[in-house]
Amino acid sequence: MKQKAQKVGRIRAAVLGWLGAPFGLTDVDAWARLGATSSAGVSVNDQNILRLSAVWACVRLISETIGTLPLGMHERTRDGKRPAPQHPLHFILGAQPNADTVSSVHWESVVSAMLLRGNAQCEKLMVGDRVVGLQFLYPNRLSITRKADGNEEYRYTEDDGRQRIIPAARIWTIPGWSLDGKTGVSVIHYGAQVFGAALATDEAASGTFRRGLMPTTWFKYPKVMKPDQRKEAREFIEDRLSGAVNAGKPAILEADMEVGTLGINPKDAQLLESRAFSVEEICRWFRVPPWMVGHTDKSTSWGTGIEQQMIGFLVFTLGPWLKRIEQSIVKDLLTPAERLRYYPKFAVEGLLRADSAARAAFYSVMVNNGILTRDEVRELEDRPPMGGNAAVLTVQTALAPLDSLGSNTADQQARAALANWLKDMMAESAET
Repeated sequence: MKQKAQKVGRIRAAVLGWLGAPFGLTDVDAWARLGATSSAGVSVNDQNILRLSAVWACVRLISETIGTLPLGMHERTRDGKRPAPQHPLHFILGAQPNADTVSSVHWESVVSAMLLRGNAQCEKLMVGDRVVGLQFLYPNRLSITRKADGNEEYRYTEDDGRQRIIPAARIWTIPGWSLDGKTGVSVIHYGAQVFGAALATDEAASGTFRRGLMPTTWFKYPKVMKPDQRKEAREFIEDRLSGAVNAGKPAILEADMEVGTLGINPKDAQLLESRAFSVEEICRWFRVPPWMVGHTDKSTSWGTGIEQQMIGFLVFTLGPWLKRIEQSIVKDLLTPAERLRYYPKFAVEGLLRADSAARAAFYSVMVNNGILTRDEVRELEDRPPMGGNAAVLTVQTALAPLDSLGSNTADQQARAALANWLKDMMAESAET
């Protein structure tokens, strides 16, 4: 066994030396990218895993939801926390990370890589010591090698096939869920059994329909056939008896031919139940409620139960991913001095835009309790500020300014207004 392992190691080293860096196979993780083999006999990689509708739906749901959330820089001041649109990263993170893409598409790619590969890498576009942009690096085109001095070398293949070396200091790595505290684990690797079983089930279902919903069929003749007779019989069976297009058509059996089946039918194999169970298993891996990807066999699509599941999705699924990205921005994109003053933040309230009633209720509570002003609410709705009392914090008690509580100022103003109105009414009556 030891000699066999050494032989494999020598072959691998020879292949790496022959192919070299131009093909990206000197990456220590390149072999892992080829995928993993499940016990179902199906190879699992980042290409065929997305062919599963449940995986496609889960990855799209999480990545698109995070990609559409407003993200910007905030600052800590003596008067409290407030948005910091003057910070250079505010536009890069929330609007346009580079000249070729917008923030929503950029973060969709980043989160998708974190979900499937465990890590996402971006190149920091620099002017001097300042970050002026971010460029997402597609994992299949990025190779990482360890040089003789122990330092890592990042080699990236562009769309036109040209390769370039990116300094390690300009690589921004955002890890997903991690076991060692440094790098995220690959869902493809650890979930190979679940995803492989789902792929095998889909292949079995496709084969069942291709064969006309019938299991493997055997045909028996009473005597040994000649080669030309065997060829003619096979063509007759394939063209006239097999396939979904021939299902239900009458068949004529000649020369004492007998027909039988091997295996079990789809009902006995619980094919539909297996596919439904695969959807639930995949949703469990991505921590997504099955109803959010269209699987509603065991749950209702309406009612307070779904609303509670939505809250759980925001807290337990999106929350950890948002926190990872925010903390990675602080760690790798801000200077030590900026970390004391600035911080990034996703505006989760942006999810309320799809529900006008919930959004109105949220604003009403925030305004009536003196947390937001009306101008701040108008800003969240992309409307211009009104100024004046619209910029003053109020509470539900007569909607009076906070600094007037405990005094008679508001009552005096009301009485004065009433007296002026009565005075005007009496003057008009006297004139008539």
